[in-house]
Amino acid sequence: MGTSLPFFRPLKPEDVRKIDQTGRRILEHIGVRIMDSAFLDMLKAAGAQVDYDSQRVRFQADWLDEVLSRAPSRFILYSRDGKNDIHLGEGKTYFANGGRVFRILDMRTGGYRPTLLRDVALTATLVDHLDYIRFYVIACQAHDTKPPNYHLLDFYHAINHTTKHVMGGCDDLHGVKQMWELASIVAGGEEKLREKPFVSVIANPISPLTIETNTLDILHFCVTHGIPVAFDSAPIAGATSPATLAGTLSQMHAEALAGVAIAQVFSPGAKVLYGTVAATMDLRNMEFTMGSAEMTMMNAAAVQLAKCYNLPIYASGGLTDAKRPDIQAGIEEGFSNLLVAMAGADCVHLAAGMLDSGNSISYEQFVIDNEIIGMIQRILRGIKVNEATLGFDVIDKVGPGGHFVTEEHTVEHMMDEFFYPDLSVRCNFDIWEERGRPDMLSHANDMVHNILRDHQEGVLDLDLISEIEMAFPGSQRL
Repeated sequence: MGTSLPFFRPLKPEDVRKIDQTGRRILEHIGVRIMDSAFLDMLKAAGAQVDYDSQRVRFQADWLDEVLSRAPSRFILYSRDGKNDIHLGEGKTYFANGGRVFRILDMRTGGYRPTLLRDVALTATLVDHLDYIRFYVIACQAHDTKPPNYHLLDFYHAINHTTKHVMGGCDDLHGVKQMWELASIVAGGEEKLREKPFVSVIANPISPLTIETNTLDILHFCVTHGIPVAFDSAPIAGATSPATLAGTLSQMHAEALAGVAIAQVFSPGAKVLYGTVAATMDLRNMEFTMGSAEMTMMNAAAVQLAKCYNLPIYASGGLTDAKRPDIQAGIEEGFSNLLVAMAGADCVHLAAGMLDSGNSISYEQFVIDNEIIGMIQRILRGIKVNEATLGFDVIDKVGPGGHFVTEEHTVEHMMDEFFYPDLSVRCNFDIWEERGRPDMLSHANDMVHNILRDHQEGVLDLDLISEIEMAFPGSQRL
């Protein structure tokens, strides 16, 4: 990484301070609604102000600061093979795909179809073989599974098709317990999973300022069992938060801080990411939009707010309202991923594979986004300046009128100085014509075909699969 991150700061320091203060005022004077007496009792015992009549929890400033101080500023989302560990809070930016959509673009027919369990396996396989998508978020909901076991099946097929870190949402406590039991078996025991958790869970408040019991159950279980959580506030400007960007950021900040604070009450030192999926609407026609410039700006600004508290942040980028992998998709996803990364986000999720305002995925979009992210990572790495890269000696050797193509200095640096794309067209027009006028989409289609043709087998040991099947008798399609 370059040493000058962040490059992009959408908020001035005084504006960061004002939004932070407003978010804290929201928590202290308005509070967060929690409709569960057991959790209200727990928070009251920990020192929060609880009003049982209104079901509101309020966070006094000193108490909030003390509780937030327990949250770690650094921790690791582990991969199973140790090659793709995510080191949060160390000034690096990692990208992941997005999750839990209900349909997929089928390039063979040009239409959408419902997502199936095999799409979880295939998208995990793609991510496992795409270098710049560093962890896998369970990409879609399987329409061909039954609710009692769909989180078990989601995580099983994800874990069986990638050794990268796996993150996913769980709808209920039953699902998260199944996920934890499965991961414990794969890890070789509960303590080994706690030591190096290779799975994590997404939890969401309901904007504005509500955390339902189910979410609190999931958050409590995860943090007390050592499972990292991304607590994602997802307000929609003009719908579930104020129409102004500053107002949405203030509410989002309050919701995200509340999640981190509550997690520390449940388990001091809990590994929780300050999360944001702050989005917008086109208020002229009430259409939900995730490819807007304003969504990008808010998610970049959220990085500045999280860093006020040295919290690792799970921001959103790489989203588009386009329905196909087209020019609009490239513009919206490229700018979004670039600017949120340049703001210094620890993780940028939703960054690959998504179309249609986050409602759909595309296999081809995964590999196109991987290339975009590769370019961004090259930009973030910056320009290396030292005696060797300054090149005085080779310039002296070649002299005026010469060339550098065959010089040892060129060969030595050609692979680490440049990003070489797999999909972009880099040839002259005549050769391009001879090759049948390929483009990024046709190259992406070929790459998808090659990866999925050659790597459809699972990665789990057969004995381990048998152990899992015995632990979950009667589960569908393990």
